[in-house]
Amino acid sequence: MSYIDLIKEKARQDKKTIVLPECTDRRTLIAASHIIEEGVANLILIGNEEKIMDGAGWLEVDLTGCQVVDPKATDKLDHYVELLYETRKAKGMTMEKARELLLTDPLMFGVMMVKANDADGMVAGACHATADVLRPSLQVLKTAPGVKLVSGFFIIDVPDCEYGHNGTFLFADCGLNQDPTAEELAAIADTSAKSFKTLVGAKPMIAMLSHSTKGSAKHPLVDKVVEATMIAKEQYPSLTIDGELQTDAALVPNVAKSKAPGSDVAGKANVLIFPNLDAANIGYKLVQRLGKAEAYGPMLQGIAKPVNDLSRGCDWQDIVGVVALTAVQAQLA
Repeated sequence: MSYIDLIKEKARQDKKTIVLPECTDRRTLIAASHIIEEGVANLILIGNEEKIMDGAGWLEVDLTGCQVVDPKATDKLDHYVELLYETRKAKGMTMEKARELLLTDPLMFGVMMVKANDADGMVAGACHATADVLRPSLQVLKTAPGVKLVSGFFIIDVPDCEYGHNGTFLFADCGLNQDPTAEELAAIADTSAKSFKTLVGAKPMIAMLSHSTKGSAKHPLVDKVVEATMIAKEQYPSLTIDGELQTDAALVPNVAKSKAPGSDVAGKANVLIFPNLDAANIGYKLVQRLGKAEAYGPMLQGIAKPVNDLSRGCDWQDIVGVVALTAVQAQLA
């Protein structure tokens, strides 16, 4: 059974309600039909019911079992308007602006459904930039208690792979923080460890990646990763973490023996923390496209309730997978 099949099975055991706000996108509608058919989650689709069902008919997919909520017709609009106003009034929100946002921005409407506990999580990003998904989530849901910053990660499932946890890895930060400081990298490592434990169920073995291993190169970029590793060990002493490590030293046992002898992580890593967004974004796409890996995300970690992003290059299968992962996150929220 594949990693995502295990996640789907876990999602079915305590079914959660996930809201999908991008219902003008064909991939969302196709994914929704499969999610309902597989019993992965209960779904709320945001939009005009007639248009959504017309789209489903054109695509020849069955959306029976999905709840459709039209912001212009729901009797909960006034409640959401008041809740958004109360949440954001210190930032200048008015009742009129709140109503306008909820009637014109399906992502904000979806987030408000999560805020009001009418949904357990939201998945979006198939046709919106990450910033558009993140903005209402942070404005309304805020960060989780004790979290220093929100970051993005991918669950990577590599076929026929002897490394990681049976070929499964967490890559971070692949979506949000462009050039994190050493302290931010350490915080990303901590939240990534928690996400890996939640979604994979194995012990996180965290490698702080660099183009250098244990002083093999000298550069300010290397210094940042070395400092981040030191901060992580000091501030999050329960983590099993090491750095700086090149990718081969992090993953391959015989390389680890020569490049990083004595390391608890080298050759065993399953959580890979990249030094910046360039490296992370390039890295996950190379593994996905050349290594034929399944890449689920960018998932968001550190928000008070589960909201997850999608790559705009995703297919409907990716949406199904991220919904399943979001449902499992919601089980533990």
